Amino acid sequence: MAKKGVWAFAMLGCVVLAADRLAAFPLDGRQTLLPVTTEFNEDALIKPREAFHSELNRGHKSYLVNLGDLAFNSPSVLGGVARQAGMSCGTCHVNGAANPKFYMPKMSGHPGTFDTTGPLFNPKADNLVFDPVRIPSLRGARFLGPYGHDGRMASLRDFVHNVIVNEFAGPEPSSTLLDAMVAYIQDIDFLANPNLAPGGRLGPLAMDSEQRGEALFFKPFPHNPQLSCAGCHVPSAAFVDHQQHDVGSGGLFKTPTLLNANYNAPYFHDGRFDSYDQVVAFFNRSFDLGLSDAERQDLVIYLQAVGAGISPNEYEGYVATTKELNDFASVLGTAIANHDRDVIALAVDTIGAELRDLTEQYPDRKDTSLTPDGLSERMLVRQALKEQVLTLRRIDMAAADGRFDDAAADYELYRGKMKIEVPTLLYNAEQWSLFNPKVHDAHYAALRQALEHHQKPQ
Repeated sequence: MAKKGVWAFAMLGCVVLAADRLAAFPLDGRQTLLPVTTEFNEDALIKPREAFHSELNRGHKSYLVNLGDLAFNSPSVLGGVARQAGMSCGTCHVNGAANPKFYMPKMSGHPGTFDTTGPLFNPKADNLVFDPVRIPSLRGARFLGPYGHDGRMASLRDFVHNVIVNEFAGPEPSSTLLDAMVAYIQDIDFLANPNLAPGGRLGPLAMDSEQRGEALFFKPFPHNPQLSCAGCHVPSAAFVDHQQHDVGSGGLFKTPTLLNANYNAPYFHDGRFDSYDQVVAFFNRSFDLGLSDAERQDLVIYLQAVGAGISPNEYEGYVATTKELNDFASVLGTAIANHDRDVIALAVDTIGAELRDLTEQYPDRKDTSLTPDGLSERMLVRQALKEQVLTLRRIDMAAADGRFDDAAADYELYRGKMKIEVPTLLYNAEQWSLFNPKVHDAHYAALRQALEHHQKPQ
């Protein structure tokens, strides 16, 4: 699913911005708004899979959830540098999960961390301390309050508002937009875990090592029998207790869930640990648990069983991308019917950006890293997507002028082409697109070579 929402992607010491934002590829980074060597991992072909609670049992996402999804992936929701750089909430929380490769110099301590009170995005919120925190997954967020690593906010709505207005200097969101973003986040489900039975205990098919690890998880700590791993990570309550604890990591921090945690590294509030082994070693040392090597391994194996999930990732291809575009377009259709100019403008801007990003997955003849094979197919895709962007612009202009019948007619034209014509063209050209791993690798190898040549002393 194309959750880029960002017209910027970073690679090898530079941030690449799309042509409609900047005139040229800034090989040396001097044209970028973000620190050189920023990494968003936007070129990855494998993305986290997003499971929606409302789509279980063949249900459908509501208008409010789709609106929140759209806003979550729109740079216009944020402000200042973030908006200009094309960042959105989806930049850090890819498909509602985390982004373990996100890295921004002077704003990240480790990949997957970010200083939300740093000077770059909102100088007024700068606390003059370099204190980056781990970018959390939003899977199952409705079960995980309070919010923030320190649990400072009981309300998810207040937390989202704080991120937009204070951390990223965004404009005051409307009540509807804020409600929509909360609805979207609350609809993101945990990935199903067949290892666990109801109540969070291991199922009957658990391995012996997993069962031994579970027993250790419930075992009271030797020097404080009131404590145990399960005392804070309560299996029957999504492996949290909704409390803050000082475990010797630098302050009071809320208990993180262990569900789907295999995909949430790095660990701890500041991302100091990369693996379960390191986490278990820390607790063994800090609380003098006296675990043997074999016991530590059993506990790690148990955590891996608890932290698993079915199909955690999905291929970033045209199918996932068009599904998201159609979900976003459904918001546009409702907004036109409701004569909601603000949502129309937001939808047109966001969908248009997604379409332009999709266009760049089908390079034109200027890309010398590709053979001429499939050029005509790629050019047909680019032309069709360009026409869709122009149709969106007509919708926006018609709505701004109060011509909602004209906007509705163009919307039907847009939707009609997205049913068969555009997907067929995307399919026909996919083997010559950046969705093809071989083409993708050749494309980025050429960019890497160009960058290395550019950086050599002249």
